[in-house]
Amino acid sequence: MASVSFENIEKSFGSTKIIHGISFDIADGEFMVLVGPSGCGKSTLLRMLAGLEEISGGTISIDGRPVNDLDSKDRDIAMVFQSYALYPHMTVRDNMGFSLKLRKAQPNVITERVAKASGILNLDPYLDRYPRELSGGQRQRVAMGRAIVRDPKVFLFDEPLSNLDAKLRVQMRAEIKALHHRLKTTTVYVTHDQIEAMTMADRIAVMHDGRVEQIGAPLDLYDRPDNLFVAQFIGSPAMNIVNGTMRNSAGGAFVEAAGGMRWPVSPRNAVEGQPVTLGVRPEHLTLAAAAGDSVLGEIIVVEPMGAETELLIKAGESQVVLMTSGRPNVQPGERVGLSLDPGAVHLFDQKSGQRLAA
Repeated sequence: MASVSFENIEKSFGSTKIIHGISFDIADGEFMVLVGPSGCGKSTLLRMLAGLEEISGGTISIDGRPVNDLDSKDRDIAMVFQSYALYPHMTVRDNMGFSLKLRKAQPNVITERVAKASGILNLDPYLDRYPRELSGGQRQRVAMGRAIVRDPKVFLFDEPLSNLDAKLRVQMRAEIKALHHRLKTTTVYVTHDQIEAMTMADRIAVMHDGRVEQIGAPLDLYDRPDNLFVAQFIGSPAMNIVNGTMRNSAGGAFVEAAGGMRWPVSPRNAVEGQPVTLGVRPEHLTLAAAAGDSVLGEIIVVEPMGAETELLIKAGESQVVLMTSGRPNVQPGERVGLSLDPGAVHLFDQKSGQRLAA
């Protein structure tokens, strides 16, 4: 196992800079997820760590040792790709042991390590099959087994579940997390799927346009996003966003939005008349009588999902999503009231997108 350190990492393709001075550390044995939209630079950062891309500036260290000038094969890392990258003419057994064979390891060592990895990943029945005879999930297990047999200091995963169906992705998420708990190997995992990030990570680094927007534990990012980008990227369904103006009155603070809607908030460090963006998560909205202090809205879409129901509601000139347990007896076109806990509301500066301190 090993720690990983990024220090002022930059990457340019020609005159175009795509990584802008990223610095952070990954602890020994930690499961770190790099998450962000396509094109944010997360896979490029991983490939620089792997030695597959040159570093334009800064230093990457593994276990305190700079690796900028080391070949990929000398960094003691193992990478699992999105495409599996298995040799089609080799059996599962040979695919898993091939890297050790290249290193001229003793046959008994190869056999022992392949057997151990196969046992961990439940691949024993498939060792004599070829990749074409396996399902997508089984191929991904083989790719993981090939990484395990090398006993590396760091595991790198580059969107390994993107080619799997939804049910299998859920299963494989659990298997990869269980594998990490068992092996305790430092892991860097790249994905654009924030649900994968939330459910698997010890810590998450949210990336956007070649920069790290925020690093923290999954629930810390969910509960206290530093800015509007993180607030909208982390969480599914996404956080509801309403632009308006801060108002403080004797009756309490509220955000006045277009269409005359008044969204109640707790008193914050926002001044009277300041343009703000209010954020509230779908589960923090509840249906109320269409009267009194509630925010009035009209139901546009009802999406029953069994244990939960998702409602799309038009409130003033904004559309918001409400997530409720059970099966409320409501229909599109119905007028409803929305209530929210002012303490669950997030406020951001409308111009900079930065969080306003409570």
